Amino acid sequence: MTQGNAGNGRTILITGARGFIGRAVQKLLRQSGCNVLPVDQAASVPGSGHFSVGREILLDITQLEQLKSLFSAREIAGIVHLAAILPTAARQDPLRATEVNVTGSLNLLEMAREFGVRRFVFGSSLSIYGTCPAEQVVSETNRAAPEDLYGAAKLYVEQLGQIYADCHGIEFVTLRIGRVVGPGAKSTSSAWRSEIFEFLQSDHPAKITVPYVASERILLVHVNDAAKALVGLVQASHPGQTVYNAPCESVIVEELRQLVEGLNPNLTIELGDRYATGNPRLLDCTRFQNEFGLQTEPILDQLKNAAEK
Repeated sequence: MTQGNAGNGRTILITGARGFIGRAVQKLLRQSGCNVLPVDQAASVPGSGHFSVGREILLDITQLEQLKSLFSAREIAGIVHLAAILPTAARQDPLRATEVNVTGSLNLLEMAREFGVRRFVFGSSLSIYGTCPAEQVVSETNRAAPEDLYGAAKLYVEQLGQIYADCHGIEFVTLRIGRVVGPGAKSTSSAWRSEIFEFLQSDHPAKITVPYVASERILLVHVNDAAKALVGLVQASHPGQTVYNAPCESVIVEELRQLVEGLNPNLTIELGDRYATGNPRLLDCTRFQNEFGLQTEPILDQLKNAAEK
């Protein structure tokens, strides 16, 4: 893949760098020769400045002065923006979620404009499409109809980014990401996304709760594949589009249950009664695959490989 303005040797800022996807993006960017500036939120940041723990910068993206201090001190070629209050926490504290997910994103766009950052890659979500008919294959041209605050904020930031692209020449690119799975998520509300990988080596009985009914389809993407897609967008010379669906796989919940239990008899998958509302069930991600050539391994095969390690 041809490298652009945010390619090798340049500094890439990652927000939400401590998160599940953020850690994987950091790793890939460093392997490709980029200088990585990982940013995440501290519980309490004194004053209006910023400080680091190891190589990580701790600051609050809702505080514009903290961001200005950082951008003034470092020449940043590209941004991968992943910081967000996730859906469960957003429902519990909608004001804080709006501050971070909308105001924080606007602050970053302003910094990109003021300091001449060319490439801005936004980690969006398939939740911007809302609930779709079970048989509908959703592409980037489908109408966005988010059903919760999280999805609405993602859509608004996509629209803000397009305005900044049109008015200020920022190369704003969106990746709409599905349910991310893989080891190391550290999630309390969706622990199953990691447990289906982490418990495969268990030598004692363990139960994993997947909240969906057996017949449901859910769109999954391995954390490493999501990271590869984001890195591809920040390093590409000239992305052909402004919006991409992340390469995701539609998996039937019952097939996932049977496979995991078959790989390790110590594991039991307990299913719930939920349906995949608020998200599509089938996805057209050929726009990204055709342009970038990212080949992903099926999730069920990745589980089989993880069980053999």
